[in-house]
Amino acid sequence: MTAAAAPLPGDDSSRPVILRVAGPLVDITCPPTVAMHDLVVLGSAGLPGEVVAIHGDTATVQAYEYTGGLAPGHPAEPQGRPLSVRLAPDLLGGVYDGLLRPLAGAGDLLMTGGPSSPPELRGWSFTPRVAEGARVAAGDVLGEIGASVPLRLLTPPDCSGEVTRVAAPGEHSADAVLAVVGGHEVRMAQSWPVRRPRPVARRLPADVPLNTGQRAVDLLFPVARGSTVAVPGGFGTGKTMLLQQIAKWCDADVIVYVGCGERGNEMADVIEELTELTDPRTGGRLADRTVTVANTSNMPMMAREASVHTGATVAEYFRDMGLDVVLIADSTSRWAEALREFASRMGELPAEEGYPAGLASQLAAFYERAAAVHTLGGAAGSVTVIGAVSPPGGDRTEPVTAHTERFVRCLWSLDRELAYARHYPAVSWADSFSRDAAALATAHTRAGDAEWAARRGRVALLLAEADRLADLVDLVGVTALPPRERISVLAGRLLREALVQQSALSPADAYSAPGKTAALVEAVLAVIDRCLELVDSGAQADAVEAVDFTPLLRAREAAGPAETAPVAAARDTVLARLEEAA
Repeated sequence: MTAAAAPLPGDDSSRPVILRVAGPLVDITCPPTVAMHDLVVLGSAGLPGEVVAIHGDTATVQAYEYTGGLAPGHPAEPQGRPLSVRLAPDLLGGVYDGLLRPLAGAGDLLMTGGPSSPPELRGWSFTPRVAEGARVAAGDVLGEIGASVPLRLLTPPDCSGEVTRVAAPGEHSADAVLAVVGGHEVRMAQSWPVRRPRPVARRLPADVPLNTGQRAVDLLFPVARGSTVAVPGGFGTGKTMLLQQIAKWCDADVIVYVGCGERGNEMADVIEELTELTDPRTGGRLADRTVTVANTSNMPMMAREASVHTGATVAEYFRDMGLDVVLIADSTSRWAEALREFASRMGELPAEEGYPAGLASQLAAFYERAAAVHTLGGAAGSVTVIGAVSPPGGDRTEPVTAHTERFVRCLWSLDRELAYARHYPAVSWADSFSRDAAALATAHTRAGDAEWAARRGRVALLLAEADRLADLVDLVGVTALPPRERISVLAGRLLREALVQQSALSPADAYSAPGKTAALVEAVLAVIDRCLELVDSGAQADAVEAVDFTPLLRAREAAGPAETAPVAAARDTVLARLEEAA
């Protein structure tokens, strides 16, 4: 459509109107007060959009909803502020679209239209921690909020001065004024631009481990709180399942799960499981400390581009309260596809595979929002970002995967052959890495586990040696190898099946506490060492390989999530059988 139509009857001629509609891009008349990234409400339905280009007296708006029905002459109302979201305690336990609008009761398509729905009215217990007349600075604690996780009412980042009013203890709504600081009203609910990182006092070294409960991760490729992870893998390799396991079992205070362009049935499964799971930390629902941003493949594409920024803003909001937050983005490839489509519509010069030239800088800006920090109020908090990457055909040289690997601290690469062999999680020990491992080894030593780094190094070497011999075994058979190398092949099998492999469907094995993981490592290494000693002392490799290792292989299922005694018993049983074979 072109700018030929006249304004609708009754419209003020000076009021901004729509000039042209081309899919999600809408040209409007541009008042002098409009700036880049300002929010604009389009048409009588109030569709939200964002200014992405200004050409003289015309502004181009990126609409975040389906634009069917919009026409030249319809009104456009600039809001005079950037795209922002409402941040409040009532986000916990909710499901929202890419603009943080509630999706509860939105129907099967999970679609919303027009202005945001008002949040559910409920009371939150508030306990003041300052008195009237006190002077506070940005980020200082004004009071505590009762919720499934310990929340705080903070002085806003742009506010400081004397406290002239504090609400009485009791229940208050999120939009009630709880304090007045330097003439500014302070509420639980606040608004923040999604593309602007929230300020902090300073960044801290990321040297505290984030325990995920997944042995392949915690042992071989650990991640620190405040670090970044990429999870590349082709279709069917188990990316979503691994991320769901991280969301369920990691020891973060708050989980922000962003379903960015994924299938709606997968998001429905995630939401259902989070609702049904009992939180091991609080005894309540796991969903009560989870914020789900669902922008599935059947929802507006341009809202997908905003969804990762929305998730990062929510994560920073809870981080500023001194909490450890994990932000999971599944997947950043779908986000990059939205960037590519938008760049194409804007006529930008394409770079590799049609992606915009600024793809690398946008990926870097997103992962840069992960950090362990001292907040403005002096508390320690963190945001850990875990992003799935879906390379077409499993090609890790494609732009999104290649650029992402440059910016993250950890890579959990999922292997198709492991997945097809029903080895889950299919984290490849050959293609993955962790740049946090050295710092975390020091943290484990401080915590009293000085052998953590040695165990990790030994397991990695044994797995690498078994992989090196695998091709040779395929050619000549295992019986043609020298005895010690035959034990190396056996060691690789024991490590894979008894330690690295883990069942997400087993109540005993879905989560592995650090103590159980350490016990399994020590048990498997003790058996491997005894096998090597036997063949070195002249025992036949055939006799050693013929030993029944079943108790060791089943120890991960026989022991509960935090039990170590059954693991020790299985180790002793297998060691006794080795002595009999000798």
